[in-house]
Amino acid sequence: MSMTPAKNNEGMTMRSLQQFLDDYGESHRHPVNQWVHIVCVPAILFSTLGLLWLAPLGRWLGLDGGAAEWVNGATLLGVLAGLVYLRLSFGVLLLMVAWFAISVVGILAILSAGWSLFWISLIVWVAAWALQVWGHKVEGKKPSFVEDVVFLLIGPIFVTFEVAHRLGLRVPRPAGH
Repeated sequence: MSMTPAKNNEGMTMRSLQQFLDDYGESHRHPVNQWVHIVCVPAILFSTLGLLWLAPLGRWLGLDGGAAEWVNGATLLGVLAGLVYLRLSFGVLLLMVAWFAISVVGILAILSAGWSLFWISLIVWVAAWALQVWGHKVEGKKPSFVEDVVFLLIGPIFVTFEVAHRLGLRVPRPAGH
């Protein structure tokens, strides 16, 4: 995965993947907080997409049939976030497409089972964020997204690399980890 910074339209340099990981890693050094994130970041991503899936943008735009179902808040977020991930690297984009696809499979399974996507997503979202807050209390540092909301998109990358590293795979690592 490329570590070279991308330029934005104004010619300013966007942080590289390594810079994002280093900055994110500053508030994620405590082992308890790392494990909380390994569990809760996927839960937050899934539940956020689940809640956004319920925003029927396709119907609001007057689309019919299958297209209306697939044009929703989750797919819009996926496209917009994909642009950020692509600026980091094509490999990161592919990684996050996999995260999105797994989440969509879970969302469709919940809907197919006739369960309430709203309540499941809401309960998971609230519980996972509560654990994240506790994890940062243990860490003694504020979450990275307090400084820059883009870090909400970096969490799944960080978690993937943390798990991969624990499995013995060579992946980019934050400085000091």
